[in-house]
Amino acid sequence: MNAVLIVAIVFGSILLALAIVGGTILSAIRLKHGGVSRRSREADSDETRMIQELYAGMSSMEKRVENLETILMDEYGKERKS
Repeated sequence: MNAVLIVAIVFGSILLALAIVGGTILSAIRLKHGGVSRRSREADSDETRMIQELYAGMSSMEKRVENLETILMDEYGKERKS
């Protein structure tokens, strides 16, 4: 029974070591060839474009809100003077 356990541990360790070495090699190859796939870069590009559009929309909305606040404050001031 002990011999079977020792053999299982040895072979398990060898398989684990091979998996770690293989994963390291694959990671190095992927890093060397640009890191991410073409689809991932396209998705990142689309996401970046959408975020920029949202930012531009929010900036214009902020300007509109400031203009509305100015109009409301002007009208409130006129009412108080009357």
